[in-house]
Amino acid sequence: MKDLKNILTIPGNGVFTVHTAQDKKEKLFRAYYKTSKTEAAKAKWEESLDKIDDSKPMLLGIPSDCGGGIQRGANWGPLLLRQEIIEDKKLFHDLGDVRVIPHLLHDKYLNDETIKKCQKAMFGKICKLPVSPLSITEKTTFDVYKKFPQAHILGLGGDHSISYPLVKSWLETRKVKSKAAVVHFDAHTDLLNTRLGIDFCFGTWTNQILKYLKTTDHIVQLGIRSSGKNKKHWKTTLGVEQIWADEFNKMGVVKVFEKIKKQFSKLGVEEIYISFDIDALDELYASATGTPEKNGLIPSDCIALFHLLKKEYRITGADIMEVAPFVLPEGVNPRDQKAALGVAGDITRALIEVLKK
Repeated sequence: MKDLKNILTIPGNGVFTVHTAQDKKEKLFRAYYKTSKTEAAKAKWEESLDKIDDSKPMLLGIPSDCGGGIQRGANWGPLLLRQEIIEDKKLFHDLGDVRVIPHLLHDKYLNDETIKKCQKAMFGKICKLPVSPLSITEKTTFDVYKKFPQAHILGLGGDHSISYPLVKSWLETRKVKSKAAVVHFDAHTDLLNTRLGIDFCFGTWTNQILKYLKTTDHIVQLGIRSSGKNKKHWKTTLGVEQIWADEFNKMGVVKVFEKIKKQFSKLGVEEIYISFDIDALDELYASATGTPEKNGLIPSDCIALFHLLKKEYRITGADIMEVAPFVLPEGVNPRDQKAALGVAGDITRALIEVLKK
């Protein structure tokens, strides 16, 4: 866990700021560690890392939105989501936040000189540690799974590019990968091969994860309704199963579950990862995001489906992405936006619940 104390930071502290929103960070420090002083909180956080075990779900904040491309602001998601679930903090271990240089995405896009400069800035010396949020997330989760093979990690985003390292490390550490599958809630398919020449971003992560699945029908996408291609296209070209939002709402939760179960039973699936983009929900419930969409899913239906899946499968990994607390789309009342953040908190609590062993 030694490296984690270098590449991670105190929960809520991952957004790089000097003075802006410091009061919000201090509020979380007080709730977690009974102090508003960063150094005192850091000492208690480091002590808590040494005591972590795999008996409870582990939270990991990734406050990065560099992989987004429509509206930034999801970097504040992990901090505000934690404040929504603060009363439940005894139910999980908090690993902290990935340290984020906000201009970076993945180390593969950086030359050696830039990496060395960023290492000096971040760690005080040139070393072998990654410097970009996606690369740090991948190392963190691989290290955690190596030490705790039975760990259940809940990633708090951040834009949806972050799911790439989270799901990749989860899949590659499964003992029997053929029995692992992904359930992806989203208004968008995220199935582009590249976006403007970039292969790791919010619109491509699902496509990039397909090669790590046993077969491409080991993923089901739910809530899709904004896509340049229709459902048939994605099935015939990539083999990905989808239940679009209108179909989901017409079928109802039980029938949706039965359809997923039928597919996964044929594949021998036993273990599931849930990736939840908050814009899978109708914009009435999810205005605190960069890309709200009409005619989406209902929060209670999604939570009910989580629990139905839990009865049939082991849910051992999850994430919630694209919560942008300070983004106020046109025409949205600030009170509705605050309520939307509460809904995101409800989804987060439900994911913690189904990740419990």
